[in-house]
Amino acid sequence: MMAIRELKVCLLGDTGVGKSSIVCRFVQDHFDHNISPTIGASFMTKTVPCGNELHKFLIWDTAGQERFHSLAPMYYRGSAAAVIVYDITKQDSFHTLKKWVKELKEHGPENIVMAIAGNKCDLSDIREVPLKDAKEYAESIGAVVVETSAKNAINIEELFQGIRHMRHPLGTKMSVGTRHPSLQPTLLPARAQPLLQFPASTTQSRRRT
Repeated sequence: MMAIRELKVCLLGDTGVGKSSIVCRFVQDHFDHNISPTIGASFMTKTVPCGNELHKFLIWDTAGQERFHSLAPMYYRGSAAAVIVYDITKQDSFHTLKKWVKELKEHGPENIVMAIAGNKCDLSDIREVPLKDAKEYAESIGAVVVETSAKNAINIEELFQGIRHMRHPLGTKMSVGTRHPSLQPTLLPARAQPLLQFPASTTQSRRRT
């Protein structure tokens, strides 16, 4: 029987940036133009084959409205990775992203993998956040960075593959009835994909303030 590695992933970010659309595109390969705002949080899973094992993503999609902010720690605690999403057409959403990163560093799991997703790259003609700014910021915190379009299915699979291949130690590998030791982080080489960038080092120290 194939072993299963579980990865709990939490999506954070401003309301309206497309967190739910990213999850729906990844899990169901579907885009809904009239998707409703998330209330509290929603949960979805997807299992994908990888070599001789299965990787099961346990995905918590959190609400972006300020009134639900206090609930977020319930979902990012114990997460192997956090995907912090911003809208490339809204500079304010990039500022909010930085606040989420600060909160994760202060209160999140010690070795959580962070991935930054600049969504709505299909609207690059009205871009407010330069890709260069996102890349530089991601490099400064040791995060994966990718620009995505849930609408056009651009870089959605790559985003979750990037998380998977970071092989975070909180991801558990198990077979029926047995839990195995956690796996140590490894780093994928940078890809030729111009919108996807991996951190220079997965061992970059993270300060807690």
